[in-house]
Amino acid sequence: MRVITEIFLSPKRDEMYLYVDKQKGTQELPEELMHYFGKPKAIMTLLITPTTKLARVDAKDVYKGLISKGYYLQMPPVREEYLLDLYRAPTESRY
Repeated sequence: MRVITEIFLSPKRDEMYLYVDKQKGTQELPEELMHYFGKPKAIMTLLITPTTKLARVDAKDVYKGLISKGYYLQMPPVREEYLLDLYRAPTESRY
């Protein structure tokens, strides 16, 4: 009930991660997924069990995805509404 997992960072989207069984690699992943994710950048190798503590996702979900689909895609967190207002604020000073 353990999987050695390689974790990749997406170059296209901030805070998007792809968990893949290290033995299988990325060769068998769906082409659409790889197009959406971009060229993966390896950042970490981790032993995943259903009881592993992970920061933003439940290890049971990651483990189930690895066993059933061969990968788990961690989407970026949803931005809070008040933070989106910061992006809409004018960038020029006016007097």
